[in-house]
Formats: sequence, C-alpha cells, structure tokens
Amino acid sequence: MTIYTGKNAGEFIEEAKRIIDRTASKGAPLRLIGALAFHLRCPAYSHIHEKWGRIFTDTDFVAKSEHRELIIEAYAELDYKDDEMITTLYGSDRLVFDNPQTGMHSDIFFDKLDYCHVLPLRDRLDVDELTIPLAELFLEKMQIVQINEKDIVDTLMLLAEHPIGSDDNEAINGLVIAGILATEWGFWRTVTGNMDKLLLVNEKTELFADDEKALIKKRVSQISKYIEDKPKSLSWKMRSKIGDKVKWYKEVDEL
Repeated sequence: MTIYTGKNAGEFIEEAKRIIDRTASKGAPLRLIGALAFHLRCPAYSHIHEKWGRIFTDTDFVAKSEHRELIIEAYAELDYKDDEMITTLYGSDRLVFDNPQTGMHSDIFFDKLDYCHVLPLRDRLDVDELTIPLAELFLEKMQIVQINEKDIVDTLMLLAEHPIGSDDNEAINGLVIAGILATEWGFWRTVTGNMDKLLLVNEKTELFADDEKALIKKRVSQISKYIEDKPKSLSWKMRSKIGDKVKWYKEVDEL
C-alpha cells in the first residue's frame, strides 16, 4: 500500500471535489471541514499555508447519517476501502476510508462534530456547495480547548478574508455563532476565551499587514457583539453561576 505523506492543497481539493461529486450523484451531499476547507475558502490568504509548508494528508467531511450506505457505495466506486476498526469503534458516528492505490485517507463525520463541544451541522449542510458554512468553520476551530497555532492562524485567515454579517452570503454569520453559544455556557466559555487568544496572536504576528490585522480585530469585535447581544438560555445562565469550578469541556483523544 502507498503511504501518503501529503502534497499540495490543489491535489487534495481536486480529490475532495471528485468525492463530493460522486456522493452528490447518489443524493448524499458531503461538506469539507478542517484545514483544507479553510484553504479553499480563503484564496487571498492560502499563500500562508504554502509559506508555512502546511502539509495536507487527508480529506475530512461531514454528511447526514441516513446517507451512510450511499457514501460507502460511492467510496467503493472510487477505489477506497473502509476502515473496519474505526467503524467498529465509532459505530454510526464516523467512517474512515483509505485508497490503497493512492494512499489517500478520508474521514466522514455524521450530523455534527463532537470534539471538546458538540457543533451541530446536519441542518446547515446545504448552505454551501463544498464546505460547511463559514460560521461553523469559525466554531470548528474556536471550540478546541487546547488550541494550537495552526488552528489560530487558520481562523485569522478566515477573518481576514470574510466579513461578519447576519447571513451566509460569503459572510461569517454572527447570528448563527451567537445562537449556538447562547444555549451552552461551556461552548461559550471556550470560544470567547479563544477569541482573546486570537487577538493576542493577531497583535504579534507578522503574517498579516497592519491594515489586515486592524480588520481582523474589528471582525472579532463584531462577532463578540453578536454573542453579547444574544439572549442566553436558562440552562446557560444556571451553568454560568458554576463557572470554571467544574470542567466545561470534553477531552478529545487523537486516533
């Protein structure tokens, strides 16, 4: 079997589109997540990945759980083999495929991303054609409690590229972000804490020009305003009284 060590993003985007087209033909839409999705949605700043020598090693998607068998069928037609161990471990939540000819690897998550927090995605998969929506891309990174520099830079790229708005028309939808965070204090705690980290890195980084850094800072402030203005649920208010005394997130183990 070929061991795929990772190549340029263009090759993976081409493969991702091939997979999306094949599953779509069966009525089973897939949407990209992860670093490749950020690369695709931030063309003006994708050179940052290239400058860093960012290595892409797989394609990661979200799909609807009822399309599981159609997805397995589509991947088989594209010469991928499913990882039976992962299927056994994760049951209906996840599928993992490998292509023995090319060495390419592909992950499928169903209905949501369940990491440090649960990010619902099922009802938002039809917003964009190739990736999950920009608001959810923002939350995908910001929900990571032990966030690293790569995740922060991906998010800075997203903020530099896209305005904040109240819809999904090439904008990061502040209403969606605020709505999700208004129902779970723990999710809110992690995201707002990471937004503070974003601002610190943005201030010091040399990856962006001064005017771009000012724009990023403004857009973080705009998202904060959406979050602040959204009325919080009763459960959010009750959990906020406990605060950091009790752990508010899940530990995520890498496969």
